[in-house]
Amino acid sequence: MSGDGREGDRRDDEVQDARRIPGPRGAVDDLDLESVPRPVLPPRGEQAPEETVPKQEPPVSEDGTPGQEALQEKKKEEEAREAPGAEETPEAREAEEAQEAPGASAAPKEQAPEEEGEYVVYEPLSGTAADPAASAASPHPGTADAPATPPAPVTPALSHQVLKALLGAWALSACSAGETAAVEEHLTSCAPCADEALRLRDAVGLLHTDGSLDLDPGLRARVLDGCLGRRPARIPVPEWVTPYDAETARLDALVRDFGAAEWHAPVRLQWFEEERAVTRRTTVAGVIGHLMAVDGLLSAVLGLEDPLAAAEGRGGSEVPLTPVRRTEAYWAATHPPATRAVREPWRNLTHRLISTASIAGRNMAERSVSYGDFALPLQDALLDRAFECWVHGTDIAEAVDYPYGPPSAAHLHRMVDLAARMLPAALAGRRRAGLAGPARELVAPGEPGRSVHLEVEGHGGGDWYIALDSPAAVGSPDRAVAQVALDGVEFCRLVAGHISPVEAAAGQEGDREAIRDVLFASASLSRL
Repeated sequence: MSGDGREGDRRDDEVQDARRIPGPRGAVDDLDLESVPRPVLPPRGEQAPEETVPKQEPPVSEDGTPGQEALQEKKKEEEAREAPGAEETPEAREAEEAQEAPGASAAPKEQAPEEEGEYVVYEPLSGTAADPAASAASPHPGTADAPATPPAPVTPALSHQVLKALLGAWALSACSAGETAAVEEHLTSCAPCADEALRLRDAVGLLHTDGSLDLDPGLRARVLDGCLGRRPARIPVPEWVTPYDAETARLDALVRDFGAAEWHAPVRLQWFEEERAVTRRTTVAGVIGHLMAVDGLLSAVLGLEDPLAAAEGRGGSEVPLTPVRRTEAYWAATHPPATRAVREPWRNLTHRLISTASIAGRNMAERSVSYGDFALPLQDALLDRAFECWVHGTDIAEAVDYPYGPPSAAHLHRMVDLAARMLPAALAGRRRAGLAGPARELVAPGEPGRSVHLEVEGHGGGDWYIALDSPAAVGSPDRAVAQVALDGVEFCRLVAGHISPVEAAAGQEGDREAIRDVLFASASLSRL
């Protein structure tokens, strides 16, 4: 199409009267010009009436007044056109004849080319949309009977590299309709891109999952078992050490990437003393320091240096024995408060305890560890330290608003078993303090006595029978006078002092006094 609105390079054998697909038009083309009345042109050589030809205003200058030069120029042009003998151009004469001829607007007119290479003009039929470029150049473009529909955009062919780069956006459903169609068509013929698309779609599924992204607590044990199955360790970790090994590793994974704000986040520790709940506020770093101070009780049994004695610069005989006094001494000696620097000495101490206990062998498991008010064999002491790592790990996770699951079922079962074995002695201690009911049937040591059936359900559950009247008696299902049912995690929270005894039991049946004594004895096992 040429710039003057004439169509070029058209073949002579094309059908002239065929309707053509209209191109995109502007909003002004929607006006039906056939319905607009046109002014009547005067005969040739006569003056047009004033109501036919719109009045032309004289040109004005820049300051808004009629310019003399502009008026003189306009007058000269009019005199030149009206002068006799003025020649008319062929184009003007042909346009006037076309206007005077009857039906000129309806019949198409063809101008034969005079020379080779001259353009041929095809005027549009009445009611037929003209070519977009011709409509733009012509002052009176033809109108269409129906609104023009723009042609569908043609998407260029995309290269393999471009389509591969679009796979990520395609997996996230962020591509346009054309890009999506091109990518999906490409995936049917390109195996590497199809595999990559499947992996990306799986990754997108993980981004929208409702489950926790935390690792399974038993994953570490399974990985270690698989590794040891291929190449056994020269010094294997004993089974009675594995709960402490697993829980210290989980807690270290939680705090490893903490920033300064997380290490100073406030943590509320809680436990039970006699009949009431007690709380103490510290920081995340303070909790790790508390764990390290109490772990020092096991260092002396294994022949290691007590971290509390090293921190205070005094001998092991002067170091307090009870967990509460050791913790208070550590906190008092830490000025300013502990920061992330406490993590490395605590983790080094746990590694030394695990490696030393593994080398020492089974005979070391029965060594007694004194807690000041009571003592435990080393294997139970390590299980107790694993339980406290989990409980305080939960406290830290709540302080920083992060999920923290329970131990594996096997380790949780062993922690519940330790608490159940400690309950008869705790009941006897509360009875001596006047906090529990009197003994009703004293029996010889090792004989079955009155018992409470403790049924722990769910994760790490099982059945235990707690002797009521004597710590040396044996719990027996035949002598059970009551039954208490609790969830495994809820029972451990009760033992840790995180819930009150009246809120713990899910089901109770039998002697109400015996049930109350067992529940409050469980809460009394908690400490700082």
